Amino acid sequence: MKAAVLTGAREPLVIEDITIDEPLAGEALVKVIAAGVCHSDLHFIEGTYPARYPHILGHEVAGVVERVGAGVTNVAPGDRVILGFVQPCGHCSFCDSGRPSLCQTPSATRPADQPARTRADGSAVTAMTNVGGFAEYSITPAVGLVKVPDDISLDIAALVGCSVMTGYGAVVNTAGVEPGTTVAVIGAGGVGLNIIQAARLAGAEKIIAVDMVEHKLATAKQFGATDLVNAGEGDPVREVQQLTGGGADYAFEAIGLKATSEQAYNMVGRGGTAVIVGMVPPMDQISISGMIWMQEKTLKGSFYGSARFHTDMPRILNLYRQKKLDLDSLVTRRYELGQINEAFDALRNGEVSRSVLTIGQE
Repeated sequence: MKAAVLTGAREPLVIEDITIDEPLAGEALVKVIAAGVCHSDLHFIEGTYPARYPHILGHEVAGVVERVGAGVTNVAPGDRVILGFVQPCGHCSFCDSGRPSLCQTPSATRPADQPARTRADGSAVTAMTNVGGFAEYSITPAVGLVKVPDDISLDIAALVGCSVMTGYGAVVNTAGVEPGTTVAVIGAGGVGLNIIQAARLAGAEKIIAVDMVEHKLATAKQFGATDLVNAGEGDPVREVQQLTGGGADYAFEAIGLKATSEQAYNMVGRGGTAVIVGMVPPMDQISISGMIWMQEKTLKGSFYGSARFHTDMPRILNLYRQKKLDLDSLVTRRYELGQINEAFDALRNGEVSRSVLTIGQE
């Protein structure tokens, strides 16, 4: 199969011929139809987060099940699926308490001498989040698969695998945004736009989009932002405080920077909640005021939108069907697998809300 392989930090992805194994017990082999180009992948390309090279990125993926291993009963060959990039075990304390996105128990363990993907010389190739979707096929634990109805295209379903689930879940699951509240969203990219439209759906009264790119702010308005703040033209914290009469009830950071995380915390008023959704570099330290105790403010993270994805993803797809969530307008451009470096250049330059790689045909 063809796959886009990352050979080292700050290196362009290389299209290689990779051999993929048959699924073992608990696994499924999925033909990849579409994969979103996400800023999380870019973190690994740029070396902000480490990877084991050679490495196949891609975690926002949808496709069709080709074959399944022994014991797999939740999906069958021919099923159209979203590939969840967390594959919960279903029986640890996090899974039992309804927080499967935090599961750390491996749901499938391959023998060390039987890698799922290999190069021509027999060397192993690792896959991002047990998905590795920038390839024609993915082999993944079947517990992470969510079925997609026939009336929803897989290039749209792929977005639900990360950006939509992450943004929607941060609002609904992590923060629990309530009707009539005020919300600030830093970053109007793919995840930020989904935070904005989920906040609108939750009934937020005022939704303030904060970005430095004018066309992204204009797009944020289309997705439900009531107010726009260009962070390059003044102090965004002061502007949000003025727009909300002292501070927002909720602020979401959807970029992944120390500075914007601190801004999100300072944007919320007394009793407010700041949610860090972006992938802040692991060695960075976020500094907040020691007066947190008196202000009763909350700073918390949101991983994968605190997803209960076997419940949340079908719900998101139904909201899309009902035209309550706009997923079609998220896609700015479509590329083929061989154009993947061009797609990441567009992401770096802030040209797109979301790009989708069209990899296979149903």
